[in-house]
Amino acid sequence: MVDGLRLAASKMTGAERRSFQAEMCLKYCGGSARQTEIVFGWGRKNVQLGLHEKRTGIVCLGLQSVNSGCKKWEERYPIVAQSLKEIAEAHAQQNPTFNNPIAYTRLTAAEAIKQLRNLGYNGEEVPAASTMADILNRLGYRLRKVVKAKPKKKSRRRTLSSRI
Repeated sequence: MVDGLRLAASKMTGAERRSFQAEMCLKYCGGSARQTEIVFGWGRKNVQLGLHEKRTGIVCLGLQSVNSGCKKWEERYPIVAQSLKEIAEAHAQQNPTFNNPIAYTRLTAAEAIKQLRNLGYNGEEVPAASTMADILNRLGYRLRKVVKAKPKKKSRRRTLSSRI
């Protein structure tokens, strides 16, 4: 029975899991979060939060997705990112076959950094070369040799009249 309840709780997430754990705590452990931790192996704080949510009727929402991780460079420095887009666009050329939206450019990360510094951006506003390469890729610019469209090769067809 304990294994079945553990499995059921592992399939749930967030407030649904806490509510289930609180129900099991009240039903089998007399409302003791500590006893629930011993019997089922669930985190005592999660069970306590589930009990509080059940008692008050207020469901707690997590802010992990909002507050976790670093913001991208483009989000932290939008003005510098716009300048970088303009610099990259000046060096970009569309793929001659037009089979994808990626723009090929001769602009290297080091050259992009140099041109941003020439525009007056310094310090933390201008990232390192490896980060700049990632930023250019995220913006849709790939460092490739820009080539002109090549004509398709003429295929050699066999004529039906000739016998070999």
